[in-house]
Amino acid sequence: MDDQAALADRFDRSRGHLRAVAYRMLGSVDEADDAVQETWLRVSRADAGAIANLTGWLTTVVSRVCLDMLRARERRREESTDLADFEPTTPHDGAVDPADEAVLADSVGLALLVVLDRLGPAERVAFVLHDLFAVPFDEIAAIVGRTPVAAKKLASRARHRVHGAPTVPVADLARQRRVVEAFLAAARAGDLAALLAVLDPDVVRRTDRMAGRPGEPAVLRGADRVAAETVANVTRARFARPALVDGVVGAVVAPRGRLRLVLRITTDGDRVTAFDVVADPARLRALDLAVLDLPTCDLPAPDRSPLLVG
Repeated sequence: MDDQAALADRFDRSRGHLRAVAYRMLGSVDEADDAVQETWLRVSRADAGAIANLTGWLTTVVSRVCLDMLRARERRREESTDLADFEPTTPHDGAVDPADEAVLADSVGLALLVVLDRLGPAERVAFVLHDLFAVPFDEIAAIVGRTPVAAKKLASRARHRVHGAPTVPVADLARQRRVVEAFLAAARAGDLAALLAVLDPDVVRRTDRMAGRPGEPAVLRGADRVAAETVANVTRARFARPALVDGVVGAVVAPRGRLRLVLRITTDGDRVTAFDVVADPARLRALDLAVLDLPTCDLPAPDRSPLLVG
């Protein structure tokens, strides 16, 4: 009993780290908590007496749990023939406070969560463990069932997809980003004057059938009309973050990290000249999305000392 109590105490001290790892792998607070709970069930049945680096060992266990969950999720997607199952967001079941989950998602990075969700299970696990938590490839290899060389390739492929490949020079990318960030800041604040300052007088807004609202025109022209409509959509704008969209700066709208819309934005100089609001699942899947910045993890990596005593 004393040994079990000591193990439970050590597990609780690692819980925050395990939840952080699981959340980045799964992108859902509910699923991350389930993964941590499953980790405890597995650990409580094992002989942990010979484990010197418990946090490292727990990281391995929770990563395997997450990998199994990601693979099961992928199988469900592949087996589904109902278009509704491909919706870019899923209803919240109420088990976790949406406000708390939104804060956590924003701290991790909404755009990063969106891009991570497009990786294969093994790629996602390899990238999260190595690039975000500095886990060595020999340990990752044991988790994903590959060689260290293959695990390194998985992380490399994932890294390439996460960072993307800009199709414009660095100077143009920086200019685009300044314009897009100014547009999003004005939209989030509902600042009509700031929107008019960043929108071209002849700006065009196009909306696909999935993104539009009843009675809303598919095409809207002119800064006054586009700015007024944008102010009316301030709630949506609060979840918009800059991202690389097909190689140029655009934006993703992702409440709690779940993709709902993508804005394909065209700029000229310091103005937005056009943007497309994309919500159709097929069109969203066809877009090449990447992050502009990779958020740093504010939790320490687990101790890299040997897992076993002696």
